[in-house]
Amino acid sequence: MPKERILVIGASGQIGVELTLALRKIYGDQQVVASDLREMNPLLEGTGPYVALDVMNKEMLHGQIIRQNITQVYHLAAILSATGEKNPSLAWNLNMQGILNVLEIAKEEKLKKIYWPSSIAMFGPTSPKKNCPQQTIIEPTTVYGISKYAGEFWCQYYHQKFGVDVRSLRYPGLISYKSAPGGGTTDYAIDIYHKALQHKPFTCFLEKDTFLPMMYMPDAIRATLELMEAPAADIRIRTSYNIAAMSFSPATIAASIQKYMPDFTIDYRPDFRQAIANSWPQSIDDSCARVDWGWKEQYDLDMMTRDMLEKLKA
Repeated sequence: MPKERILVIGASGQIGVELTLALRKIYGDQQVVASDLREMNPLLEGTGPYVALDVMNKEMLHGQIIRQNITQVYHLAAILSATGEKNPSLAWNLNMQGILNVLEIAKEEKLKKIYWPSSIAMFGPTSPKKNCPQQTIIEPTTVYGISKYAGEFWCQYYHQKFGVDVRSLRYPGLISYKSAPGGGTTDYAIDIYHKALQHKPFTCFLEKDTFLPMMYMPDAIRATLELMEAPAADIRIRTSYNIAAMSFSPATIAASIQKYMPDFTIDYRPDFRQAIANSWPQSIDDSCARVDWGWKEQYDLDMMTRDMLEKLKA
């Protein structure tokens, strides 16, 4: 059986770095090609092959997939929620054309599997706030959310019409010690740990009781790999799976940090990101992922806080 050759697009981003490293552990360093439009993330240096790649350039992308004998693509490149609201047309063009280019090449080259992440941003203010179900009213209010909603149905279309084995997760807010915040509305939950360890007060751009679904990055990476390793017959949903681990507010994450650092302080100055957060659910029902391919989180808030503080200190 020929070895898998995997291309990770957007490998220098928050998810991309850790997913690339995890894939290299499974498939071997030389079998996973990292790519990005920007410079290689220092954490990837010396760990395996890297190519500069613009997913908007379909010809360049197609050429690399053929040249590198790629069998699977993990397409992570995107402009996130808060950044996207500052330049909506750029966000739409990148987020939409990127996935269409990948799907079209996957169809032409008969690639084995495609991974593309969706997000809770595709829900909107009319979606249920608590235990938001897999199938519900979806009326996103950000260009990022609109692009994710459209992208989900392109993925389903290419699966149904052309048999492309494309799989997806609707990530909640993701928290990692390895990467800096990347322009998302939930990224306060990364920055807050950095400020705590610098013994600085933290000013939050969301109100204290703004609950949002969140997940620690090790769980997100494991969920992605488990989804991709599951038998195709078990993947019933070809738009994107709801996935969840915990929900918390700025006040609850601050209280968790104060268990380990009692002098930590926080204040609140909501900005334009508050309206984005208000449009999203407070918690997610991910029972489909749990039933179909056995998803289960490992980290709760206090376990994540302890690990974040230990790892960032180190």
